[in-house]
Amino acid sequence: MSEISVVMGSKSDWPTVKKACGILDEFNADYDKQVISAHRMPNEMFAFAQKAVQNGTKVIIACAGGAAHLPGMIAANTPLPVIGIPGQTKALGGMDSLLSIVQMPAGIPVATTAIGDAGAKNAALLALQILGINNKEIQQTILDYRQRMHDQAVESGEQLD
Repeated sequence: MSEISVVMGSKSDWPTVKKACGILDEFNADYDKQVISAHRMPNEMFAFAQKAVQNGTKVIIACAGGAAHLPGMIAANTPLPVIGIPGQTKALGGMDSLLSIVQMPAGIPVATTAIGDAGAKNAALLALQILGINNKEIQQTILDYRQRMHDQAVESGEQLD
């Protein structure tokens, strides 16, 4: 298994999750991805979460829309940090997903990012920051990434003239 596991409730979450994977690819991160539905694949979800530590996973990123139980149910079954990405939904624009993921009961935390693409990118960056606590190389790549963002912002301002 990989240090970072990226899971989504269904294939329809892939356009959002792809943004997280793009960041992980940019950092050459060790990750895997798969579909695990909390509602349609409960046995597989429980097995995944309960075996994550022994499989070598260190951080889990979970994206779900609608009822969005996947991140919380995974968090309830593993001691690992879980980062939830609320999927954008047609019915409520992702607010349903956000509230389902962020409003966890005390004792079972899920770090929750923004709805949609920005949240997916930030979930990947947060996972890397967590791994960077004990890995100076990852930490340096995060600093380099931020410097590039800074430089791009400066350049965009200079183009206003």
